[in-house]
Amino acid sequence: MNIGFDAKRLYSNFTGLGNYSRTLVKNLGLFFPENNYHLYTPKITPHVETDFFSNSPQFKTHLADTAFKSYWRSFGVTKQLKHHQIELFHGLSHELPFNIKQSKVKSIVTIHDLIFKVYPNTYSFFDRKMYDLKFKKSCENADRIIAISQNTKKDIVDFYNIDPLKIDVIYQSCQPIFFNPVDEVAATDLLKQFNLPSDFLLFVGSIERRKNLELIIQAYEYLAPNHQLPLVIIGNGKAYKTEILKLIEQKKLSSNIIWLHKLSSNQHLQYIYHKASALIYPSLYEGFGLPVAEALLCKTPVITSAVSCLPEAGGSHSLYINPHQPKELAHAIEQVLTQPSLVETMKTEGYRYASQTFSAKTVTNQLMECYKKTI
Repeated sequence: MNIGFDAKRLYSNFTGLGNYSRTLVKNLGLFFPENNYHLYTPKITPHVETDFFSNSPQFKTHLADTAFKSYWRSFGVTKQLKHHQIELFHGLSHELPFNIKQSKVKSIVTIHDLIFKVYPNTYSFFDRKMYDLKFKKSCENADRIIAISQNTKKDIVDFYNIDPLKIDVIYQSCQPIFFNPVDEVAATDLLKQFNLPSDFLLFVGSIERRKNLELIIQAYEYLAPNHQLPLVIIGNGKAYKTEILKLIEQKKLSSNIIWLHKLSSNQHLQYIYHKASALIYPSLYEGFGLPVAEALLCKTPVITSAVSCLPEAGGSHSLYINPHQPKELAHAIEQVLTQPSLVETMKTEGYRYASQTFSAKTVTNQLMECYKKTI
């Protein structure tokens, strides 16, 4: 099978959408090496994450054949798809060429979330209009749609009136490092390297209002003094971070907060997940909630919100709270810190759920079934 991908994010984005693209394509090459994989991108950003694709004979990379790269990605690429006899084109990040239907090339689009529809005030007017135009058109033009959660599928149906039978829910797989056993000695050494305490709570994510970091800060006043563990925050932000810093100062919690704005590797992130007493992820809305799945794979208890897709990411042995109730979050933290049998169940059963549900083999087999069904 000749399969093409919109590889713009694969070659230029080194966070969520880029990681999704690289993991998906690499897993296809691993489990289904008999296919031909073509990557279409306006440009290649040299990076340790992209070198694998640039240098592998298994993946053929095609650059824009015009200086008008935005036009090429939205319209011109279909000429190349037909020339390369592509049987199926997969838009990995919400978008397809506007003329994909006229090209007669079968197509699939992955929709990660419609957060801009649910929380419009967190996006500019221009971005909302542009996303709405592209995402809606892609959903209408695609032969099939992949939603990365049941919640995202529901949003596609509700906002764009798409037939639910056209949509397959296929969760994203985590990067391979999170499936590997943790090196306990190296993890302990990393805590010393970063001057982190042996007991701490953890938040991972961009510092933006939707991620709801303020709820954790507010919950501290309901915790007993001996349960006010340091909070390690891995992430960065701008305006909302300024608000959070003011709140921390107001609550006199500066000595409890440890910021790690950027880690050099996912190996370091795996170690910190594993050593945390709990991941706290009180987001108001997510398309999938990747940190939840990553933490479970690191055998870390998870406390997250009982909203959107987060129960899908966390399974039945995470603790769920109302993301508007700091007292409820404080109670969940107290449970994790005082009930060792509960924690052991959360670790073992959470790991079992994540390793089965989000494994590369499981997800990639589901993806190939979707491809075959579309062809």
